[in-house]
Amino acid sequence: MDLTTRFLKYISFNTTSDSKTNLTPSTPGQLEFAYFLADELKSIGLKDVNLDSNGYVTATLPANTENKKAPVIGFISHMDTSPDMTGKHVHPQIIENYDGNDIILNEKENIILSADLFSEIKNYVGQDIIVTDGKTLLGADDKSGLAEIVTAMEYLIKHPEIKHGKIRVAFTPDEEIGKGTEHFDVKAFGADWAYTMDGGQIGELEFENFNAAGAEITFKGRNVHPGYAKHKMINSMRIANLFISMLPRSETPEHTDGYEGFYHLTGIIGTVEETKLSYIIRDHDHDRFERRKKEIQHLVNKIAAEYGSDMVSIEIKDQYYNMHEKIEPVMHIVKLVEKAMNAVGVMPIIKPIRGGTDGSHLSYMGLPCPNIFAGGHNFHGKYEYVPIQSMEKAVKVIVKIAELAAHN
Repeated sequence: MDLTTRFLKYISFNTTSDSKTNLTPSTPGQLEFAYFLADELKSIGLKDVNLDSNGYVTATLPANTENKKAPVIGFISHMDTSPDMTGKHVHPQIIENYDGNDIILNEKENIILSADLFSEIKNYVGQDIIVTDGKTLLGADDKSGLAEIVTAMEYLIKHPEIKHGKIRVAFTPDEEIGKGTEHFDVKAFGADWAYTMDGGQIGELEFENFNAAGAEITFKGRNVHPGYAKHKMINSMRIANLFISMLPRSETPEHTDGYEGFYHLTGIIGTVEETKLSYIIRDHDHDRFERRKKEIQHLVNKIAAEYGSDMVSIEIKDQYYNMHEKIEPVMHIVKLVEKAMNAVGVMPIIKPIRGGTDGSHLSYMGLPCPNIFAGGHNFHGKYEYVPIQSMEKAVKVIVKIAELAAHN
């Protein structure tokens, strides 16, 4: 099966994850897809193929090099797609020899992938681009990564003249809801290090990500008939609004980039009696990250001082940390990717991830795990797309990493 056919097959599976089910995998479509992947890995010739009770698929490509010191390396991608938009009944379109103009995704509903708004697409003029029909996400996050890994393993099996060490692959559920590594057995995986194929545009190589926390803030109120409410009513929604206005307006996702952190209001549920705010707190720098958590607690304390300590409460939970701390001592695994990219004609783009990655969790679990491009853009929505040539280059990068690692 060629790369494009494989990718199109993968996105036909509905694998949207769901944080509300408290199951692993969180949705039945992921398990169905896991069975398919396990069968496919066996069919192409991988060994030790295993699908465990939590929906994790692992397999081995045995070493064919005489170098007994060759490291065991891993490649990892996730099977689920984001719950931000449906991944059911994906109807992809292939735009051949893209001309640089707007792409009409859905003429009937006037849904257009604007070349001006999404200007990065102009980098792919002359290439073949897979897009949606405007009604679903595409699923390139991360089924492009899955397809690239499987295709690369199949290529190495068919080309034994390319010498490589032992390679482990893993496909995980529920990455999009923050549970992709919850049941990952690092010891059983047995790799010296690994790479997630879960980045964006061609060339991306990432070993820094946000430190992350979530905050749930509850404001209490007192409801009284509005006609007789003077000096009696306390409207929790108004207190919540006051709190929102106390955070710096410039430190939000829409006003930051690069290494700049932020506070992001992700949800509001409110009545006069009670209002709940959900925030995520992000910063690459650990000290600034800790200060952000202290600042949001300080503002809650100010509200409590004015309205009473029983009128507001906060719960802050750390979610993940910057993998840079764990990657820095083993930077040779990053340099290896740079060398592989350059060897196959890809210019490395090293930049921090403005988000998280399974690689962060795995790095803190003892498996150093930088992130490599899978080729897609505009993840989690109807404007998602992936150039076929970017996926092809990702396959070549995987193959070259395997080859170079065996000779180090």
